[in-house]
Amino acid sequence: MQAFCDLWTARGRAVTDTPWQEYPRPTLRRDSYLNLNGLWDFAAAAEPPASFGRTIRVPFPPESLLSGIHEVFPEETPLWYRRSFRLPEGFVRGRVLLHFGAVDQIAEVWVNGAAVGRHTGGYFPFTLDITDCLQDENTLLVRVEDHLSNNVLPYGKQKHERGGIWYTPVSGIWQTVWLESVPETHIRAVRIDAAPERVRFAVEGASDGLLRIRTPENERIELPFADGRAELCLAEPRLWSPEDPWLYDVTVETADDRVETYFAIRTLDIRTVNGLPRLCLNGKPYFFHGVLDQGYWSDGLLTPASPACFADDIRAMKALGFNTLRKHLKVEPELFYYACDRLGMVVFQDMVNNGDYDIHRDLELPNSGLLRLDDRALHPEPDIRAEFLRAMELTVRTHGQHPCICCWTVFNEGWGQFDSQAQYERLRALDPTRPIDTTSGWFFCGQSDVESVHIYAMPVRVQPGDKPIVLSEFGGYAYKVPDHSFNPYATYSYSLYPTQEAFRRALEDLYRKEVLPARNNGLCAAIYTQLSDVEDEVNGLVTYDRALCKADEARMREIAELLQF
Repeated sequence: MQAFCDLWTARGRAVTDTPWQEYPRPTLRRDSYLNLNGLWDFAAAAEPPASFGRTIRVPFPPESLLSGIHEVFPEETPLWYRRSFRLPEGFVRGRVLLHFGAVDQIAEVWVNGAAVGRHTGGYFPFTLDITDCLQDENTLLVRVEDHLSNNVLPYGKQKHERGGIWYTPVSGIWQTVWLESVPETHIRAVRIDAAPERVRFAVEGASDGLLRIRTPENERIELPFADGRAELCLAEPRLWSPEDPWLYDVTVETADDRVETYFAIRTLDIRTVNGLPRLCLNGKPYFFHGVLDQGYWSDGLLTPASPACFADDIRAMKALGFNTLRKHLKVEPELFYYACDRLGMVVFQDMVNNGDYDIHRDLELPNSGLLRLDDRALHPEPDIRAEFLRAMELTVRTHGQHPCICCWTVFNEGWGQFDSQAQYERLRALDPTRPIDTTSGWFFCGQSDVESVHIYAMPVRVQPGDKPIVLSEFGGYAYKVPDHSFNPYATYSYSLYPTQEAFRRALEDLYRKEVLPARNNGLCAAIYTQLSDVEDEVNGLVTYDRALCKADEARMREIAELLQF
């Protein structure tokens, strides 16, 4: 591994031996919570080690600086994690559940020598009931395999041969590990379908109980539910938007259990306005002025030093006038989406790609003008297709409650693309409420709610059509800041500028002379590449270590005001 940034740490965010103590599941919060992050025994070995010899700081992946390991291991070598724990007095209320936020890619778990479960997939939470294995003193053992090179499981931008658009791979535990105790009969989920005319509640795992909803006037509405269901009509609902990110707090109580959650009310649709199709938020045309957010960090890779870093990024982009993040080829911990919900930042959420990347098919042919093809026979391997569909469903099921998510992207630039018409229909059945960008960039060959284009190294020009136009990637202008760059020996960019002022002038001209006129031809969203530098890429609006912003805040906010309808 090339260690170009050994001295970097997240700006202003101290990292202790027990990081990420924040409650990890804000859409289903209980007061039962025991965090297991911190120092664990660690080893990379074919068999369970007799002596571990090293410690790792969970939840940071071992490839990262913050883990204390900072090493890339051969993918055929399993990773082993071990720690002991005792349950606080009075903790057990019935069943004890062990939660993992995410482990990349395949995890097997033992408690006190008893196998308690196995999970496959690197981006999603999983839960194991460990009640029957518990003792006074407990030992938790985790074995992880990461088969990155076989392309079957979603992997995003990870690659063992990092460089250019490919980044240092991540393996092992990279999100919070925690325990909770629940009654034998407990609330498993609270599903909320919030529309201005009616809010519907579905409580899974409980039949009868009481909902308490806080209104904008700080009043409490008490609403009984029966058979797990209830409806609420609000006379004057307060609508969520980046400018007014109002969240309705909800408490759900049953005879045995109590949880807290929240919802927001907002509408998304497509309307013809002055002869042009427009993406609308809350019934009005809205320009989704965004940046590409790859979710990588100089010291933690997929895992920032603290959940507060999510809010830091959101506030930094809002200070520049942006209202949207395109979460690119990564699914984040729930605390990221909660930060977007409460701070007011729209998310265009990508599905994470699997399958192979072919530079001739997926880059050279589109750049030569081939933007449409029949994709029904692409990536025909049944296991690759099945894993993509499983991950797509998990993405919607796990994070679809978050109002900040206002668009789904299925395939990006042909990576892993197959039978896109069928995948549009599958996703529309999973979520009938949000617009879908089926093929972001190119290889348009099925139904999509938007026309999605990528434009680099050429003028931004769009022509009116029968769909809203989304410029889902563009720009990529680069300014490499001395002493704040990951790799002094290589630079990846589309247009490199020698000074900060030259970069700023080019960036502002791009918006004023190209993006703003395109809005009048049907452009409804523009996603600039990108939020931060990432390893060799130095085209971020902020540096990889988040220490410096390259753009001028006041001038960028002026542009943002001009872009809105």
